[in-house]
Amino acid sequence: MTAQPTQAAQVTQAAQAAQAAQAAEPARPARFSVVATDLDGTLLRRDLSVSDRTRAALARVRDAGALHLVITGRPAAGCRALLLERLEYTGLAVCGQGAQLYDVGADRLLTSATLDRPTVRALVDRIVDRVGPLELAVVTSGLDGEFRVTPAFDDDPWCGWRVVGHPDELWTHPVDKVLLRHHRLGDDLLAAVAEEVCGDAVAVTHSGENMVELLPAGVSKATGLAAAARLLGFTAERTVAFGDMPNDIPLLSWAGHGVAMGNAHAELLRRADEIAPTNEEDGVAAVLERLFPA
Repeated sequence: MTAQPTQAAQVTQAAQAAQAAQAAEPARPARFSVVATDLDGTLLRRDLSVSDRTRAALARVRDAGALHLVITGRPAAGCRALLLERLEYTGLAVCGQGAQLYDVGADRLLTSATLDRPTVRALVDRIVDRVGPLELAVVTSGLDGEFRVTPAFDDDPWCGWRVVGHPDELWTHPVDKVLLRHHRLGDDLLAAVAEEVCGDAVAVTHSGENMVELLPAGVSKATGLAAAARLLGFTAERTVAFGDMPNDIPLLSWAGHGVAMGNAHAELLRRADEIAPTNEEDGVAAVLERLFPA
């Protein structure tokens, strides 16, 4: 008479059979094919470093066959070294709040949008009429673009900034964006006034502390990401996006899944599908480890 397997042996055999069947099945594709991340306040720590944990999480993304796409408010001229040296990133980047598609490895702008200088100068004057004196900065166009600032724009100008002797020097070259600072008015209120004054003539966004920006009309991180999607052939539904400031609202709204950092602006926190730990706590990595398990 043939001996019958015990209940424990049956359970073991069933588990082994299930494991064998699972191993025989093709691996399920990752839910997302594109990971779109902001840089400052999101992927980068406060000191602009990238942690080992974050690097490992981005490696998981690549190993799964997905694409990491940088979407930053920084102009292309101001982020090439950062991308190459900190991230070893050589692909396409969406820069300038969506105004530029930049091939980092080739150091080549594929698309770029600029402001109409007479229009934006007149709008700045109208904002000054409403709120009083402003400190200004502009980003001039192209890969040799400069960050030009009025003398009191910042108490500690960064290396590479050009401090102008007269405000007229801000406008001598084509301009991609204008930055507004007010010494007493809060950023949210300044942005609201700028939106009211500018209407549809230019785009207004708030990208960081003391960083209210005027951009070409219709430009946003969403339009930049959509342009990248057309070029590279991916969809919103298969995109997960990470950000921390109101300028990332269009980005998170466009993506199939929008993640706000724990350190994010309150308005972005309200609109996000998910809230990650802060950038100092490797929040991007924490989410990617779940979405792209090893």
